[in-house]
Amino acid sequence: MNARAVSVLRWFDSGAGQPPRADEESSAIRPARCVPFVLIHLGCLGVLWVGWSPVAGVVALAAYLVRMFAITGFYHRYFSHRSFSTGRLLQFGGAFLGASAAQRGPLWWAAHHRNHHRHSDRAGDLHSPVHDGFWRSHCGWFLLDRNFHADRARVPDLARYPELLWMDRLDGIPPLLFAVGCWALGSWLATVQPSLGTSGPQLLVWGFFVSTTALYHGTFTINSLAHRFGWRAYDTPDQSRNNLWLALITLGEGWHNNHHYHPGSARQGFRQGEIDVTYGVLRLLQAMGLVWNVHEVPERVLAAAQPRRRRRRRRS
Repeated sequence: MNARAVSVLRWFDSGAGQPPRADEESSAIRPARCVPFVLIHLGCLGVLWVGWSPVAGVVALAAYLVRMFAITGFYHRYFSHRSFSTGRLLQFGGAFLGASAAQRGPLWWAAHHRNHHRHSDRAGDLHSPVHDGFWRSHCGWFLLDRNFHADRARVPDLARYPELLWMDRLDGIPPLLFAVGCWALGSWLATVQPSLGTSGPQLLVWGFFVSTTALYHGTFTINSLAHRFGWRAYDTPDQSRNNLWLALITLGEGWHNNHHYHPGSARQGFRQGEIDVTYGVLRLLQAMGLVWNVHEVPERVLAAAQPRRRRRRRRS
């Protein structure tokens, strides 16, 4: 099977083909590899035909927030860093919602993120704006052919679950089902409550295409901007920074310098005023008995932070 056919097959089965050899071109981007990513962006143009309604706005916002939490709470803090514990059912649910954001499967995401922490802003970092510039760190890195597969050796704790392996390989199914669900909801509302002014195509565009595109770039800003703009509370060996605005759009991920100093914590906004919505939701789930062993920030870590006035002088 030629390379173009393999690239197309990977839209449906990410296990197709073999990882590139070390001697192959490391920066190659296959055009077919970019098609789904580009089509989701182009789908946003559908707003010109389907219009807008208050229901569409609410669904788009809800789809953004719920799936952003799945990325930040489960893909990042749970699968990548194991900063809390949960049962197998909620583990699967968090993985499914995370995969519905069309950012690949949980093992792929966690393996690459663990690699990022291992080489942050040094040779081997997949998405360092310090070395590779804005666009490569923002979205170019995952379009590279060499990064299509993930090193399963990085995630042996996750690879023992067959349902996660299945979801990781067929990672196009959750976003497809999410899109169908948006269409179905809009069609049902158009039948039972036509006064709402919505439809299947409208909720497909707003609930899936618009919210997924916003999710893409909200998540990607942590790679491209959180190592460039903000202040440093801790003297880490990388260029990670804290940024309130990025924390707001990512439900708490913008406290990136905090996170790089102590990545094992389920809380990334370490101090009062550092808004961390994801941590708040995790505490709620903990109170409900759905998650446990939520890793907190040790006192020694809080005490190691630099005074705010020093952080201002170091701002870049």
